Amino acid sequence: MLDKYAIAVIKKPLNVIGHHLHQKGITANQVTLAGFALGAVALPLLATEHYLLALVFILINRIFDGIDGAVARQTGISDSGGFLDISLDFLFYSSIPLGFVLASPENNAIAGAVLIFAFVGTGTSFLSFAIMASRYKLANPVYQNKSLYYMSGLTEGTETISCFILMCLLPHHFALIAAVFALMCFFTTMTRIWYGYHTIKHAESV
Repeated sequence: MLDKYAIAVIKKPLNVIGHHLHQKGITANQVTLAGFALGAVALPLLATEHYLLALVFILINRIFDGIDGAVARQTGISDSGGFLDISLDFLFYSSIPLGFVLASPENNAIAGAVLIFAFVGTGTSFLSFAIMASRYKLANPVYQNKSLYYMSGLTEGTETISCFILMCLLPHHFALIAAVFALMCFFTTMTRIWYGYHTIKHAESV
């Protein structure tokens, strides 16, 4: 819901960084892989209850996620790069609630499982529609510089990182935060399915 506003704010500085890295011969895929590797460090840190240090690596991962797109725009967005980026993004997203579950399974297991289940819903509805949008050559009016058709929703990247920040700052309230965000994700999934179904049905009839 907030991604288009966040992108408008950070796009210019990211493009400057992306141009500099491109000049150094660094590729978008290298940035993607480095960001994922650094983000993966958050999982054991969360599991061992080093929440603030884990937050540092979570934020680094999200910064790299913005930079890789800026680097890619220097040479042109590629489908292979987009596939790599989104696949690693979803793995990273699911690793964060898993870390909290490992830290305190007796308190966080149920809420963490529900949140990961909710992530499956947002992810599958997002990617399934992207496949069909590509098949029917549907235009993406909001995120025109993306390799995949990005469906808007109540919970996008900006809301997700905000949720992770709250979890790390208030780890003892993880269950409540996860439950609330899971409900928001379920709402996003349902609206995406409704919108996606009717959009594709209309495209089929044209």
